[in-house]
Amino acid sequence: MEKVFKTLGFDPSRHNLRTELIAGLTTFLTMSYILAVNPDILSSAGMDKGAVFTATALSSAIGTILIAFLAKLPFAQAPSMGINAFFAFTLVQGMGYSWQAALAAVFVEGIIFILLTVLNIRQQIVRCIPVNLRFAISAGIGMFIAFIGLKNAGIIVSNPATFVTLGAFTPTAILACIGIILSAVLMARKVKGALFYGIVVTTIIGIPMGVTQVMEGFSPVSLPKSLDATFLQFDFKALLNMDMALTIFALVFMDIFNTIGTLIGAASGTEMMDEEGNVKNVKEAMMADAIATSVGAALGTSTVTTFVESASGIAEGGRTGMTALVTSGFFLLALFFAPLFLLVPSAATTGALVMVGVLMMDAVKNIDLKDISEAFPAFITMITMVLTYNIAEGMALGLISYALVKLFSAQWKSLNLTLIIVVALLLLRYIFQ
Repeated sequence: MEKVFKTLGFDPSRHNLRTELIAGLTTFLTMSYILAVNPDILSSAGMDKGAVFTATALSSAIGTILIAFLAKLPFAQAPSMGINAFFAFTLVQGMGYSWQAALAAVFVEGIIFILLTVLNIRQQIVRCIPVNLRFAISAGIGMFIAFIGLKNAGIIVSNPATFVTLGAFTPTAILACIGIILSAVLMARKVKGALFYGIVVTTIIGIPMGVTQVMEGFSPVSLPKSLDATFLQFDFKALLNMDMALTIFALVFMDIFNTIGTLIGAASGTEMMDEEGNVKNVKEAMMADAIATSVGAALGTSTVTTFVESASGIAEGGRTGMTALVTSGFFLLALFFAPLFLLVPSAATTGALVMVGVLMMDAVKNIDLKDISEAFPAFITMITMVLTYNIAEGMALGLISYALVKLFSAQWKSLNLTLIIVVALLLLRYIFQ
């Protein structure tokens, strides 16, 4: 047992086992909403919901176990909120690729991430994107996720005159509104696992409303759903074009920024961060993330990344890989409760999507809004993600506007070579599109 403890970074003389166990459970409850939300989002791309659930639970468990033993840190992993929306609504619905091609892109992204981590050049990728645009991308994705939730629930609908408008108050829309308010209240009252409980209660309320459909003979427990529909379902031929090359690049740096931002944000102020502000064992954590992404794609889900909800377990005192190991155990246990998670209607996940958007908007406060050459590209990034219903377009237009404003306002020293190359490629894409 002592050897296991050591491989997890757990020292009985400095760490408390009960604290680590409670921290692991807290992290799971806080992020377990992904087990209901991810299958719901990816099924809109034509994927089998049951298979995606299994892929989500397994990839989350595998990624979190890797963090536990490789990095010895109390972080958990799961398919990224934001990137799963990019997968379903941008790659598949927006750009017209099959979900098999999208999975192939995620798999390749994971391999590239592994190589970047091994070669220690991930920092160059990070430095390529201006700091203010990094915050804008995070906030923009948050707005996009919230918009998806409102659209899927029928709260926001299309309109030929105004493009979008408020929808009718159908039972589905009313249930979604209940879920949004409930999730907000639970979070305001600092209830651990607020989003998870919000989904559960909203799903139950949806039964008498006729929104939650409970089939006759329903059983909450079953053997894990088969992966046959999604396992190794890759279409690599679709990757051989400039659009997909740029898409894979976007996936890579979204994953890198998400992981680094989460690690730094959650570890800040703890002994997991050194005096220079670097997270200990960050390379190992990044490697765990990269491997989990490729494994997740092989199983049948979008990019796996480190979850910011890990901060809840850290707040409970989790400091070692033991916390992560406990969290992974709950993800494996969840495999046998697929019927419960798959019972959740889209309307019941709206609250979680909107509140994730609210949390991601926190990044706006870090944007330098006093400098118009920084504020304008940030604004373009955020607003075009929503208005084009495309995260990639928002990122591309934000980068292009940043480069052009800096160039023509005689601030060209703010540009770096990598950014110039990326912007040139993006401009060529629009010219020849």
